[in-house]
Amino acid sequence: MKIRDVEAIALAVPMDKPVAAPISIPRADEVAGVVFGQYRTTLVRITTDEGISGVGECMVRLAPTATRDIVHAVKPLLIGRDPRDIAGIWDLLWSVMINRGHVKGFYIEAMSGIDIALWDIFGKSVDLPVYRLLGGKTNPRLWCYASSLRFRGLEVLKEEVAHYKEMGFTSMKMKVGKNPHDCREDIRFAESLRKVAGDDVMLSADVNCGYGDDVKTALQVGRALEALNFYWLEEPLSPENVDGYAYLRQNLDIRIATGEGDFTRFNIAPFFKRDAIDIVQPSACRIGGISEAHKIADMAHAFHVAYAPHTGSSSAVAMTVGLHLATAAPNFLIYEHMQSDWSKEQRNPLRWDLCELPITSFKDGYLEIGEKPGLGIELNEAVVKKYRVA
Repeated sequence: MKIRDVEAIALAVPMDKPVAAPISIPRADEVAGVVFGQYRTTLVRITTDEGISGVGECMVRLAPTATRDIVHAVKPLLIGRDPRDIAGIWDLLWSVMINRGHVKGFYIEAMSGIDIALWDIFGKSVDLPVYRLLGGKTNPRLWCYASSLRFRGLEVLKEEVAHYKEMGFTSMKMKVGKNPHDCREDIRFAESLRKVAGDDVMLSADVNCGYGDDVKTALQVGRALEALNFYWLEEPLSPENVDGYAYLRQNLDIRIATGEGDFTRFNIAPFFKRDAIDIVQPSACRIGGISEAHKIADMAHAFHVAYAPHTGSSSAVAMTVGLHLATAAPNFLIYEHMQSDWSKEQRNPLRWDLCELPITSFKDGYLEIGEKPGLGIELNEAVVKKYRVA
């Protein structure tokens, strides 16, 4: 089997109305219009001479055309190669930019989409779901949490919590860090959420790096969340502040989670070496694909760190990839089942309509996925055509 063609597809859905930053972000009033101006992603479709094709996703937070053009730039390296030689292809692509300073960012995100499409092909070629290739159905049922409760006021909070509980979720995550200079608002929000959700719901909090290098604020919030029986504190500090994460883990009982903002196992490794986190949350569509996310999950297992794949505000392809990785990982903790969009008024069609998730059942906070080969999904070409960027 040989790779015949590689196509990258940039997708963007403009927001009908301006959206206030739905997560913690520096200088939110100034940059929200750019950062949250569109729902975006880049898809990768690889076809073979045997008629088997695979799809992947490159996580996009700014410019889908950037990752699209990078995929097309490295396309000549892929044509004619056996798509099942996944590790060799990953190393080939890595070697292109390793000594040029591009071991983070757009290039690795582009590599991620390619790698995922190759795994999809591999699974289809042997008529097995990807999770079987990664080690099997280690976790037949996946515990999942509703993500995320955003900055939308107490009445909306009550409405959303009630809705998620009615759906069957037993765990939820809230956003904090809107005002990093005054954490009292975060603590009040957490107290309100605990009252609304009740003691039977597992709650976690996500700062999206909003406290930067302010370890003391993160410590103060962490202690307040401990008192409210929150399960984890996610990304309280900047991704590179390994010392700060180590300090928090040593001085807090609440679990410390991070990983979605990092790239490759090489950037994640220092957190394990420093015993700095309890839960690792890599995004396969950013961190280097299924290959790299699988290695990170295994590496985490060796350091007794739990694995909780991040999906975030990506497309349904990324959510599907997370399902396969979660199903196979022995140290899997919980799956992020994204339910909310950046805008409450405008749904994200890239998540809801691009493809049908391979979920066969959802009950009492647990879901199961099917046995279709590869990733087990088919793209809705009408959605691709409607939102494709020329």
